[in-house]
Amino acid sequence: MAKSTTQFVCTECGWNGAKWFGRCPNCGEWGTIEEFHEARPSRGASKTTSSTSGASLHINVHDYVHSTSDVTVQHIQRIHTGFEEYDRVLGGGIVPGSVILMAGEPGIGKSTLLLETAGNVADEQSRKDPQATVLYISGEESLAQIQMRARRIGAQNDSLLMASTTDLDTVVSLISQEKPVLAVVDSAQTINSTRVDGIPGGSTQVREVATALIDVAKAQDIPLLLVGHVTKDGSIAGPRTLEHLVDVVCQFEGDSQTALRLLRSVKNRFGPTDEVGCFDMSGEGIEEVKDPSGLFISDSDESPVGTCVSFTVDGHRSLPIEIQTLVTNSVLPAPRRATNGVDTNRLAMLVAVLYRHAGINLLARDLYVSTIAGGAAKEPACDLAIASALASAVSDKPIARTTAAIGEISLTGQIRPVPRMNHRIREAARLGFTTILVPRARHGMTYENADGVELVQVSSVLDAMRALGLNKSDRR
Repeated sequence: MAKSTTQFVCTECGWNGAKWFGRCPNCGEWGTIEEFHEARPSRGASKTTSSTSGASLHINVHDYVHSTSDVTVQHIQRIHTGFEEYDRVLGGGIVPGSVILMAGEPGIGKSTLLLETAGNVADEQSRKDPQATVLYISGEESLAQIQMRARRIGAQNDSLLMASTTDLDTVVSLISQEKPVLAVVDSAQTINSTRVDGIPGGSTQVREVATALIDVAKAQDIPLLLVGHVTKDGSIAGPRTLEHLVDVVCQFEGDSQTALRLLRSVKNRFGPTDEVGCFDMSGEGIEEVKDPSGLFISDSDESPVGTCVSFTVDGHRSLPIEIQTLVTNSVLPAPRRATNGVDTNRLAMLVAVLYRHAGINLLARDLYVSTIAGGAAKEPACDLAIASALASAVSDKPIARTTAAIGEISLTGQIRPVPRMNHRIREAARLGFTTILVPRARHGMTYENADGVELVQVSSVLDAMRALGLNKSDRR
């Protein structure tokens, strides 16, 4: 019989060790450490391995080793997901035999995205080959639940096969027998193996499940989409080796209060890791947003007081972000600072800089700062827009809708340049902005000329407020 050793695993974060704790040393949760036995390889297996290790093995090196310039190596044909946004994040599509881990918070839309992707691939591949199939295996939902979801999002297809099981051997057998063009397993934490001890979702079980699924995907050259749960701090549950074993790690994120969803690649062996895909979550499923520029700015033609637009870079994209502020007289001993999409500490710094270097006093005011549609204005490039919006609100003077502000504000009141400035300017020009406040060009720095766009170069926050006509109200 195989020997086993007693170990302890945290059901919340996947930590494991040889000693029991009432509180997990990793995540700090109480009562989550449970005992399990991790099976070791049998003694017979060890003898078999050692008896063959000394034997000389003759192989044909040319069957395994190829030059990087060898034209006989087959060109890889990627599989399109049916979403241009998804394909771009993956580097052009799904590579055959690759294992892609999709992580995200509960209810964010991981299963919906992958089921809709499975339906899109089944539609495309069945037109090329009527015998081609796509296999969707769920350990969380029954067949009736999967079919109801597929009907709701329009992912029904005769070539899309569905199964509901939590047994690893059954999952591997289904993939091996059906040989689909794409397999989806939802999720790694619900599948368990009878070959090793441990609770489903524990470190040992997740490692065994991932290893078995990766082996069958590589051996059969079948791409696999694997769903992974996350812990409270947003990291992927289970052992850290799970992320090392797979080829691609994607994070599906967004605010549950809004319909906007962002897909990022944290690890990608077949493409870049700085791309981001935008999706819109609705009752009918998930739709891609090919041009998300209009999501983060209001569609009003008026110029309301207390608003200013900046441009933030996310991956290869430059996205507009509208800052909205409200400034009121405070009746509290400590004025209120409420933010949404803006870092509170950054706001406190900008308020101090405006007071010290631009003569705009907001210290005794209640400040409310927010972005639109769940956008995040936490990049330093948004500093100038936040400060301009605050100055607009306190002076009751609007900033023109065709004016944008891009730049980082230092503690000395200087406007500092930010990366990829020309990329931001081109996107602003494309969206119809005619005036852009930018940091003064330094030695060796040049700005591209965009048709119909006036670049107002400012060196300090006081210069920026003067350029906008916002420096004559509420001075010290």
